Amino acid sequence: MPKLTVNSIEVEVEQGASVLQACEEAGFEIPRFCYHERLSIAGNCRMCLVDMERAPKPIASCAMPAADGMVISTQTDRVKKAREGVMEFLLVNHPLDCPICDQGGECDLQDQAMGYGHDGSRYKEAKRAVEEKQMGPLIKTIMTRCIHCTRCVRFATEVAGVPDLGAIGRGEQVEITTYLEKTIASELSANVIDLCPVGALTSKPYAFISRPWELNKTESIDVMDAQGSNIRIDARGNQVLRVMPRLNEDVNEEWISDKARFAIDGLKTQRLDKPYVKRDDGKLEAASWDEAFTAIAKNLKKVKPNNFGVIAGDQIDAETLFAMKLMMEKIGSPHMDCRQDGADIDGNARGSYLFNSTIAGIDEADAILIIGSNPRIEAPVMNARIRKQYLASGLPIAYIGHSVDLTYPAEYLGSNASILADIAENNHPFCNTLQSANNPMIIVGNGVYTRHDAKALLHHISEIVKTFDVVHKGWNGFNALHNAASRVAGLDIGFLPGKSGKSARAMLADAADEKMAMIWLLGADEIDTSKLENTFVVYQGHHGDVGAHCADVILPGATYTEKNGLFLNFEGRVQEVRRAAFPPGDAKDDWSIIRAFSAVIGQPLPFDTHEACRQMLLSSFPHFAEIGQIRSSRWKKIGKSGKMSDEPISAGLTEFYMTCPISRASQTMADIRTSRENNTKQIAAE
Repeated sequence: MPKLTVNSIEVEVEQGASVLQACEEAGFEIPRFCYHERLSIAGNCRMCLVDMERAPKPIASCAMPAADGMVISTQTDRVKKAREGVMEFLLVNHPLDCPICDQGGECDLQDQAMGYGHDGSRYKEAKRAVEEKQMGPLIKTIMTRCIHCTRCVRFATEVAGVPDLGAIGRGEQVEITTYLEKTIASELSANVIDLCPVGALTSKPYAFISRPWELNKTESIDVMDAQGSNIRIDARGNQVLRVMPRLNEDVNEEWISDKARFAIDGLKTQRLDKPYVKRDDGKLEAASWDEAFTAIAKNLKKVKPNNFGVIAGDQIDAETLFAMKLMMEKIGSPHMDCRQDGADIDGNARGSYLFNSTIAGIDEADAILIIGSNPRIEAPVMNARIRKQYLASGLPIAYIGHSVDLTYPAEYLGSNASILADIAENNHPFCNTLQSANNPMIIVGNGVYTRHDAKALLHHISEIVKTFDVVHKGWNGFNALHNAASRVAGLDIGFLPGKSGKSARAMLADAADEKMAMIWLLGADEIDTSKLENTFVVYQGHHGDVGAHCADVILPGATYTEKNGLFLNFEGRVQEVRRAAFPPGDAKDDWSIIRAFSAVIGQPLPFDTHEACRQMLLSSFPHFAEIGQIRSSRWKKIGKSGKMSDEPISAGLTEFYMTCPISRASQTMADIRTSRENNTKQIAAE
């Protein structure tokens, strides 16, 4: 490893590190605009200039590899003068409109102008003006502010994998623009807002809403998918105004999806803020909590425990699932299920439903086979990690399912389930790739788990795992990719059919046949509600979505931004959401609703506070106390030999933007979906 001296301090850095990284390792801040540690080196801005011994002029530290014996100075008069000169040039055409800029208070240019700039400008000529660009409903552009750092271009090309951004012109006339002024075709597009060091690219939905110092900041977790991206929720008063990414190298690095960032306007619309009870005329009317509980209890008395079931949705916290399971046990009903999509997942073998390699483990994979999943839609941030590993190592990737664009080259093997049997029997061209890999990875999506012949497919996948040594000492390459944030916690808790209990799919079928008299929908909206026409339905949730439309009683709950709770992402990593605002009106935390109802029916649960509920959960499932940690589990052979259907294997999700009650209530998500569809039509027409 190279050793060099920075301002008389000797420092040792890893091979391949830059001089800039060496300086910061020694404790000296280096200003920069174009440099970003997750992007390629551009060397555009020259703000990172430092002096190097025997060099005739200052060097760009971001582009200079650190080498043995280098003597670097960062605080000389020449460096100071050079930085002042660079800053003066950067501000020549900048409009200096800080008072009306949404970047104000969070602007790198503003901060570095104060720290390293000159007290005035010698430029007296007319400033350049650039026409605004149209980048869709998410990104607001004021390109006169652009300093041509090209961070946005490099992100779109390298991380997102969509070469939609580029530069035209030369010198002072350079302009950053999109192809045919279309929306950036990426589920990660809005990360360019965070990357922009000036106010050229800002959030269009957040424009002129608030200043950063007015906001209360709460560290939390995204539940729009099952990856559990680390986020920061910014609220003013009781209103959530924006969501920002938080750094977590093992989960999301520093990226979040557009849905995680912008679906929050759905928190304000179609909200359930009071209980409702369906009267004799068939109309829902607002009611008190006592009236709602009385109506449920009255019907529950008429129903045998074996004719009552609960289906849990995709964004339910672990404490609520635990409370509901306890209440169902007291009632004596075995019918409960956290798999509203009908996924056939065995809750007894934990290693069979986790992403065992971990997200960070993708960096160690040397071959990937994706089955029944589209990671770009189901987990876009993880998909970017796969692309990162592809760019770093060129690892071979193949997928089985519908033909999709994954943002990286991948061999399409087809959609026929028989391909799995061919690979298991070592009778397929891709077998050579799996055979030669040291750390092969298999990703199994809901496109497999939700099939009626899921066990047969999983049997062949188990054979593939065995044949190609996918699971061996120091490596577990079997990975289940879930779409639901609450799925792993539900499986761990055992929110599954008990002895003689029915699955969600079976409960709905029985309801259609009038064999299931009462069903409690615990935030479950992704189901076929037409089968519930002759069933007494209790809907507990936060939006007037699908489940509420068929309900006889509605109990208003809290969203993930309005409560404290535990979630497990698809790795099995324990994560915590924290309250950033309070539920509207009479809405309550979901666990407390269940606790209150249990007292009404004479079966009170043994806790009165959220903390007591959590402690009881932790006593039953100790690994839930390990916040931020993963408890690995041994993989066991899964599936069952049987006939596979001729039905093509599909992905678990085909829609990205509107997949849950919150995102379906979001106008921003509706706008971006429409914009993307129009892009597709425009390009097809040309």
